[in-house]
Amino acid sequence: MIKKLPATDVVVIGLGWAGSIIANELAEEGLDVIALERGPWRDTARDFNIASVTDELRYLRRQELMLRPMQNAVTVRNNPSQTALPMRDWGSFHPGNGVGGAGNHWAGITFRFQPEEFRLKSHLTERYGAGAIPEELVLQDWGTDWTEMEPHYSAFERLAGTSGKAGNLNGQLQEGGNPFEGSRSIEYPTPPLAQPYGPTLFADTVRELGYKPFPVPSSLASQGYTNQLGVTMGPCTFCGFCTNFGCANYSKASAIVNVLPALMRKPNFKAVTHAEVLRVTLDSSGRRATGVIYVDTSGNQFEQPADLVIVSAFTFENVRLMLLSGVGQPYDPVTNTGTTGRNYAYQTANSVQLFFDDKNFNPFIGAGAVGMGIDEFNNDNFDHSGLGFFGGGSIRVTPVGAAPIGTRPVPPGTPRWGSKWKQATVDNYLSTMSIGCEASSYTTRSNYLSLDPTYTDPHGRPLLRITFDFSENDRKMSRFSIEKLAEIAAPMNPRHVVKTYQDGHWNSGPYQSSHVVGGFVMGGDPSTSSVNKHLQVWDVPNLFVVGASAFPQNPGYNPTGTVGALAFKAADAIRRLYLKNPGEMIAV
Repeated sequence: MIKKLPATDVVVIGLGWAGSIIANELAEEGLDVIALERGPWRDTARDFNIASVTDELRYLRRQELMLRPMQNAVTVRNNPSQTALPMRDWGSFHPGNGVGGAGNHWAGITFRFQPEEFRLKSHLTERYGAGAIPEELVLQDWGTDWTEMEPHYSAFERLAGTSGKAGNLNGQLQEGGNPFEGSRSIEYPTPPLAQPYGPTLFADTVRELGYKPFPVPSSLASQGYTNQLGVTMGPCTFCGFCTNFGCANYSKASAIVNVLPALMRKPNFKAVTHAEVLRVTLDSSGRRATGVIYVDTSGNQFEQPADLVIVSAFTFENVRLMLLSGVGQPYDPVTNTGTTGRNYAYQTANSVQLFFDDKNFNPFIGAGAVGMGIDEFNNDNFDHSGLGFFGGGSIRVTPVGAAPIGTRPVPPGTPRWGSKWKQATVDNYLSTMSIGCEASSYTTRSNYLSLDPTYTDPHGRPLLRITFDFSENDRKMSRFSIEKLAEIAAPMNPRHVVKTYQDGHWNSGPYQSSHVVGGFVMGGDPSTSSVNKHLQVWDVPNLFVVGASAFPQNPGYNPTGTVGALAFKAADAIRRLYLKNPGEMIAV
């Protein structure tokens, strides 16, 4: 039996970055807000205590901050002709679990997408002609533009205390910043982090090659900082336990550090943990959300009625929840119709590992988002004429910290165990560095998300099925990128260079990136998008779906800064437009 609870103004599903931002904004507007979080409560002092947080076995190997596959796995395949099988362990990506979501264990790299990315199809067509775009790609514009996005990027960076150096301030290029970024209205809230030896060597090398290096924008505070909610962060100590770990120093921005201390004080906000939403409920017309059904850990089901429903979970669960709730038409790759599940994309990772005899990088000193980068070969910053592909990547050196169990950099040909392996570890641990390229993933007709016909979760609901493989476009782009990395590495005179790039099929086993996007994308055409530019679901105007699920394709940047900006964008539209005149805000 489902117990019906008293109605509320707003119910928010998921209390990570997007959910916490929207909940805070709408509570500030005076609305009664209830947030439902599938996982446990997270708190820095208790969960990420300095005495226990640097536990590689617990957090990196056993993935304590990740969603348990037994709670909700996904099935995977490369193409529709294959039978999808479930992931029993998280390999390729790491969905978060609990309050704060994946924002607890993220690296902190906080890029803004470039202006051209929001109108990518139009931009490439205007520059190269429609015939130049590979036939396999289904690129789309976002339905918004830089002018609309920029204020919300600024709001997120102020919230997160993002450190960096502006490259384009009010249309004026700034020395030391990224010359390819869109025009910013304000400087970063905090100055760049101090740079270890590896990024410094990289920056000196690329500068000699004629490129313009800049500090990687980082939501790790470089100094003490208090954000617009009155929440204070401490400076990063470069402990080396950042990516896949929580932060004991209140230095890495997250919902539990930067939003929830203020949000939890509001009397009109309530958080319910261990509450897994089973579906969004709709009225008889299917054009209005009436609330949600959720279940607790004892199996009790509850109906939470609400005037406004905000879905702000991880990409996979956003899309799955819409499919399970019957929102939108499921995407069909054969007919190229339907929008729910459409335009799933990933990230294409490339790197070179450099072995030296005469350098000491002190690799145990690091942070998830400290480093130097260049953007000359990212997105459409270079001429793609005649290359046979589009896209590119952010090239950078970001030493995350060499965790003691897993970090064993040894050159090719080293035995996998024994005395020679041990000696190779000793010889190479301090003198090895990597140059990475976080590259784009452009959408194709055959990459999509759907419900699996065979496998179910503990509640009997179909698992989400991922159909994905790297496109030929992305493989060509990856081969191009790896050669650029090798060219940059050569003047450093390493003893060995080991290349890793994407030249085959996607394998869900090894970790690659948690930057999974798309499946419920934004745009200006209801036939090819699920939400409008305000993240409002077409034809269900009191339902908003916010997160990386809205990206029509993925550029060569980390997604979290854009997720945060979209959360502020959706909240602004609700406060400024929807509450005054509830309904579809199509042309505003």
